Amino acid sequence: MDIQTLFGLDGKVALVTGGATGIGRMAAESLVRAGATVLLASRKGEACEAVAAELNALGASGKAIGFAGDVGTEEGVDALVAAVKDRTETLDILMNNAGITWGAPMGQFPFKAWDKVMNVNVAGLFDLTQKLLPMLKASGTVDDPARVVNVGSVMGEREMGDGAYSYSASKAAVIHLSKILAKELAGDAITVNALAPGPFVSRMTAFATHDEEMRSKVGDDVPLKRVGRDEDIAGCMLFLCGRGGAYITGAVVPVSGGINVMSGPNIFEQALH
Repeated sequence: MDIQTLFGLDGKVALVTGGATGIGRMAAESLVRAGATVLLASRKGEACEAVAAELNALGASGKAIGFAGDVGTEEGVDALVAAVKDRTETLDILMNNAGITWGAPMGQFPFKAWDKVMNVNVAGLFDLTQKLLPMLKASGTVDDPARVVNVGSVMGEREMGDGAYSYSASKAAVIHLSKILAKELAGDAITVNALAPGPFVSRMTAFATHDEEMRSKVGDDVPLKRVGRDEDIAGCMLFLCGRGGAYITGAVVPVSGGINVMSGPNIFEQALH
């Protein structure tokens, strides 16, 4: 089987939420380059339109369409579903990437930081997936299922708060929910997998990745000694969404440079030296 058959996405239609920046933007470009028509949605519709124009200028076999979409409220999800249906009759791939965070030290973390973050990162993700299920079910087959890729975080896998308590908890919920949905939707020819990224350059991480010096410092704390790159996300998406990933569901892909397996020191280290 050739590479194009394994990883090509000609004729597929994908929706990427939060697709204007960061990991969503990285994923969208990989899908367009693989031949898919990619719908980009975020709260900033103008930014999605601009990114779509950039992707369409690549000369790739796929294309992008940008528009506004907000998963932070039930009304927003309903409007996004309607916008998707206005633009396509089919949907093969759903990437739930839209997310927000909130940072404050223990003792100052506000109650409102929970409602806002959980609404976008968990409730919105679930509700959008639920309401797009008819389109995904119509596209999936036993040999080539429809695909859902949810973006979690290594902070949802490891005991890492870093002042972003509601964010970390929400990403743990995303990972667990992905496994639940994988179990429930397998019979409908829909795979559900999750990414658990570590540090990537994005608007959310700009406070620590805004220049090369800062990225180098962050990378020094990663076992593989760098921050994530565009191709790290691209490789995951083409694998999970192409024919090569058709037999995988319920997986959590640790795109975190080894942070997912970091642990404490060797308890005998001092005694042995």
